Amino acid sequence: MEITIMWFRNIILYRYDEPFYENEVTLAQALSEKQSRPLSNLAMETWGWEPPLGDDGEMVHVANGRIMVCAKKEEKIVPPAAVKELLQERIAAREKREGRKITGKEKASLRDLVITEMLPRAFTKSSLHYAYIDPINRWLVVDAGSPATAENLLSLLRDTLGSLPVVPIEMKDEPRLLMTRWLRQQGEMPNGLTIGYECELRDEEGGIIRAKNEDLNAEEIQTLVDTGKKVTALSLEYDDRMAFVLNEKGHLKRLKFYDVVLEETAEVEAESPAEQFDADFALSSAELSRLFVVLYGESQ
Repeated sequence: MEITIMWFRNIILYRYDEPFYENEVTLAQALSEKQSRPLSNLAMETWGWEPPLGDDGEMVHVANGRIMVCAKKEEKIVPPAAVKELLQERIAAREKREGRKITGKEKASLRDLVITEMLPRAFTKSSLHYAYIDPINRWLVVDAGSPATAENLLSLLRDTLGSLPVVPIEMKDEPRLLMTRWLRQQGEMPNGLTIGYECELRDEEGGIIRAKNEDLNAEEIQTLVDTGKKVTALSLEYDDRMAFVLNEKGHLKRLKFYDVVLEETAEVEAESPAEQFDADFALSSAELSRLFVVLYGESQ
């Protein structure tokens, strides 16, 4: 496994209900017992832990007291078109043999059988998913593009440690209402946050309007908000150091650090990818901690 330079892109944030007592040694030992393994012929998917810094690294990576972990997902890719084609052949053959139309339950059973037969010949796809624990602030920060991916990583961590007393962090107000107020009255925004050039608006009937590369102060946008549409996604900038999209669940999407931040890690003059990884993680997690306090009001 090659070392990947560490900049989180999509963030779902959780809070520990109680102090995190595991130290890096005991945590690494627990992760080693659940290290990733190759998929068996009949398994569809598996999750396990990998060293964040690659094969030669430790099972955890620590910078400024924050502990990074890396989960590896392996899954079999079974083409839906191939499954459908073989399933139709099996259904037709059975109906001809038995002289009747088979039931939906029987079709579902046949489909499961077809997939099981195809698994040993299916291609395997793997992906890495990072997270880090901030014991001081009791945060668990997951880089995940969807809640389902984050929950899979949490499930693996819970299985590894025996328990995982975390809950999703909530904003002080419901995100839709909060972002709608920000779009209408920018003067009420938290310190350091500014509105970007992208938003998504929805009405109670399910209608969706997306604006991209637009002046969100424009009369057309404000009129839409005045008619009752709520903001369900809003691009934001923080302190001229990063940009992201905040969605209606309070998750951060398409996070991007600006050059002023990237240049700071470049000044470290890292002599290896491992040193660059460490510098990136230390700086990015520190920057994110500042943002979390502004967005969620969370800090110990």
